[in-house]
Amino acid sequence: MTVVLWSIRRMLAALATLVGVSVLIFASVRLMPGDYTDLVLGPLATEAQRAQAVAASGLDLPLPEQYLRWIGGVLTGDLGYSFVSNVSVTDEFAARLPVTATIAAITVVVTLLIGIPLGFVSALRAERSAGAAGRLVSALGISVPEFLLAGLLVFAVSTLGLGISVGQYSSFADDPARFFGSLVLPIVVLSVGCVAVVARNTRDAVLNVLVEPHVQASVARGETPMFIIRHHVLRNAAVPILTIVGALVAVLLGGTVIVESVFNVPGMGSYLQTALGRRDYGIIQNAVLLAGTVFIVTALVVDLVSNAIDPRLRLTGGGRR
Repeated sequence: MTVVLWSIRRMLAALATLVGVSVLIFASVRLMPGDYTDLVLGPLATEAQRAQAVAASGLDLPLPEQYLRWIGGVLTGDLGYSFVSNVSVTDEFAARLPVTATIAAITVVVTLLIGIPLGFVSALRAERSAGAAGRLVSALGISVPEFLLAGLLVFAVSTLGLGISVGQYSSFADDPARFFGSLVLPIVVLSVGCVAVVARNTRDAVLNVLVEPHVQASVARGETPMFIIRHHVLRNAAVPILTIVGALVAVLLGGTVIVESVFNVPGMGSYLQTALGRRDYGIIQNAVLLAGTVFIVTALVVDLVSNAIDPRLRLTGGGRR
């Protein structure tokens, strides 16, 4: 199977998955318990008022027509309006998405700079104290829940007076320094778990490569450790490391609910949490579709890059000839 044909198959599969995800999101939102008209109009609203609110939001249309109108708006960049506040969802996303994206991007950079070297050191010095320390750090990072770490950091910063902003968010346009200062603690909380996961998976990937026959043969030939790492370990361990990093990138854009709520950061996570409590279909289905799209696109990019690193992957799984 040629590279072009294999890539086209992967992209078509991703597109089909995205369509299926959109249908599931639309159906799931409509099956949510509760009635948003109770939140908008209150329990004392008349049936006529409820019917008018439902008609104004388009919820009285047949479900297929509702779905097509929604997807048509998404494809043209019109995400509609909040069913509760009647505020443009597109405008809200434009204001909130950069905040969450900034947190996610910096967290990924920190994770790569710390997690991968820590995993390599832990693997290459597995029998020494450095390897044991790396395993301990990874275990602790994975075990500590985000809400607990966030609470501890808030307590520590408030008690010690370190000068870091807690719950005092400011937009980048108003005060760039304060904007980044308000993101320090959320990034720290997210980075701890991400670094631990990447370090653990990097260690496992490197250890799996080190026991391969061609690596053992290189050692027997007397090649230097750095030569072995550069020519044998890095490329073969890159695919599993890239896979876990890609998964973290996708999860971070939709998994910041806890830290954004604790630290009062107006990003996509806290926005979605509020919408869920208000049964605001207009926000929920667009936010979840965005998260699903990021996850699918990230998985596709990782798949394509992994194939470029190791073309043998085309011969396995969905790429078998």
